[in-house]
This record gives sequence, structure tokens and C-alpha cells, in this order.
Amino acid sequence: MARAALFDVDGTLVDTNHLHVVTWWEAFRQAGHDVPMRDIHRAVGLGSDDLISHLLGDGRDRDQDDTISAAHTTLYGTYFERLPAFAGTSDLLHTLHRRGWRIVLATSAGGPELAALRRAIGADDVIVGVASADDVEQGKPAPDPVHQALEIAGADPEDAVFVGDTVWDMKAGARAGVRTVGLLCGGIPRADLEQAGAAEIWTDPATLLSRLDDSLISALERKAQD
Repeated sequence: MARAALFDVDGTLVDTNHLHVVTWWEAFRQAGHDVPMRDIHRAVGLGSDDLISHLLGDGRDRDQDDTISAAHTTLYGTYFERLPAFAGTSDLLHTLHRRGWRIVLATSAGGPELAALRRAIGADDVIVGVASADDVEQGKPAPDPVHQALEIAGADPEDAVFVGDTVWDMKAGARAGVRTVGLLCGGIPRADLEQAGAAEIWTDPATLLSRLDDSLISALERKAQD
């Protein structure tokens, strides 16, 4: 059975969380809602529908949901040609590929947004597929995106690792029975990631790459050889 390295994208491989915060904040403001940026930041990683529900609650005017989501999409789209990948992102994915890992992205992004993120990552030659929100009934923190990513990779949960930056990533991975690695580069505190189930935590892709032989990834490789 294959080994799978599953990756969240926003805030994990590409430095976009704070762009999402600002553009969601403006989308909410245009609809007449004053939502603190700190609350938006902690909600990033949820799909659009879940993010709006999480921040505005069940008693909101649901007729505004599509307008708010469309405003965010338009505002965020102005950054598509300049999304910055974190240092070490492409090298990390290529190194894992050379070591025999099948690379799959698990993200709520789709369409032009996903295409922009993949351009920023610069590793299409080693990415075997993408599990997007469009492919599953429920997004993170439900395990559905991780299950879909495992299916794409052709791997069992015990032979996979899920790398992400939010509590939603850690919960989704844990619920899918996959070991989770948290990165701090998305801005979520270490304690929050640990509480959500992160098996280990690194600063960013470059740090994980430099310490790969000390990581959970290397431990899984050694286990497979035993």
C-alpha cells in the first residue's frame, strides 16, 4: 500500500490566511456585519458556508450568505497572480515524492482559486490529486476531505500523514484516523493545534524539510521498513 502525505494549502503551503481574513472582513462589512478579524482568523480553513455560519450564527439572515461569499471571492481574487508560497514548500513536496510519498492536496479551494494556489506552490509534477470541498458532503473539520484524499492516494489511514495549520485540519485528520502534523505559519497558536490533536508541530514547510529525518514522516518510513 502507498504512503500518502496529505496537505492543506491555505496557511500551510501558501501564505494566504491573512489575505482571507482581510477579504472576509470586507465582505462582512459590505453586508453590514462588524466581525472582529481575530474571529475570522480562527475560522479560516472552514468552507465558505461553514465559515459564515460559524461567525454569524444560525439566527443570521441566510439570504445574505451568497452575497457575502461572492464578495469574498471577488476581493480575494484580486490577489490570485501574487499569492506567495512559504519558503521550502516546493522543495518539501519534491523531497517527499523522491522518498516514495504520494502527495495529495486537501483544500476547500476550487476553480480559479485552486489554480492560483497550485501555481504558487510550483509542484504540479509531484501532486497526484486534489480533494476539494466540491468532492465531499462535508468539509473540515469533518473527516470527509481526508477520506477523499486517502482514496486519491490509494493509501490507508495508518500509512498517511496530514499536514495542516488550523484546528479544523487537526480535527479532520484525527477523525479520519490519520496522524496529523501542525504548522505554525498560518498563525494559529501551538496550544490550539495540540488540543485539536496535532501529533507534532513545526514552524513552517522549510523547518519541516530541514528536520524531516526527525519528524513523524520519517518515523512512518521506518515503521514501513520494519
